[in-house]
Amino acid sequence: MSNLPAPGVYNVDNVHSTVSFIARHLVASKVRGNFTDFSGVITIGDTPETSSLDATVQAASITTNNEMRDGHLKSADFLDLENHPTITLKSTKISAKSGDDYVLVGDLTLRGVTKSVTFDLEFLGAGPGMAPGVTVAGFEARADIDRRDFNVNFEGALENGSLVVGNKVTLELTIEAAKQD
Repeated sequence: MSNLPAPGVYNVDNVHSTVSFIARHLVASKVRGNFTDFSGVITIGDTPETSSLDATVQAASITTNNEMRDGHLKSADFLDLENHPTITLKSTKISAKSGDDYVLVGDLTLRGVTKSVTFDLEFLGAGPGMAPGVTVAGFEARADIDRRDFNVNFEGALENGSLVVGNKVTLELTIEAAKQD
């Protein structure tokens, strides 16, 4: 039997949530970044299969704590903000694995390309919120994507041929969502 929060519509609280990514830089380091402007609705059904997620990220809100790098990530080499201002994720299937662990399959749209991505999803728990009559639920999800699948084809390389930016990008979502009781 899988664990679920109470059925209903939960709105993502972006003050208490994080949408982040990790990408390899050169050989030895990883660059971590966040998107600070996003919204989402999680509909919890009676079963995982009748539950859903619909989320939108404003691509311009990317931050890696380096203004020059952020500017490059917003350019046509990477996110191409001018032509693709949003990134979306819409679930196509949610299924239970065991206990609080689930599989979330969703259509991720990045740079106008939509691909199915599989996330490992964990339900962290639910309880009363800070305001009266509010229930909050917590979730974490993680998936690896290949940036080239989404036409992010920047191919900077060093003299020895090693890539400046790795092709694998890890997406991490830590979500707190609230519903009115």
